[in-house]
Amino acid sequence: MNRTSSAGGKTRPQGSEGVDAYLSSLPTDVRTALQTLRRAIRAAAPGAEEGFSYGLPAFRLEGRTLVCYGAFKSHCSFFPMSGAVIRALGRDLTAYGTSKGTIRFPPEAPLPSLLVRKLVKARIAQIRKAEP
Repeated sequence: MNRTSSAGGKTRPQGSEGVDAYLSSLPTDVRTALQTLRRAIRAAAPGAEEGFSYGLPAFRLEGRTLVCYGAFKSHCSFFPMSGAVIRALGRDLTAYGTSKGTIRFPPEAPLPSLLVRKLVKARIAQIRKAEP
């Protein structure tokens, strides 16, 4: 059975198929930036499950949302789902717009894969350290 998700009035398939559909609907530069981000997340968290959370492409690990990402009108965003992770790696993020739970970047200057892996690994450590 093909599960679907409804966000913003749109129904889409879940999992990798849904993320593929989401990405294919984006302009080429944005799609390329987010595909690079997606590959870096997969490399850092090979056991994570892909789908949607809060209407955005996401990865889940051990029943918890690991990270989300998405395209917006004037930027792309990466959501490590943790202000603590953003604060802990703040020195590495000075070139990007950040807020409590978001790292913003222009599609023409995507987050470096090494930085993404570092953020994802920090989030994995946080999830595994947390009590159930």
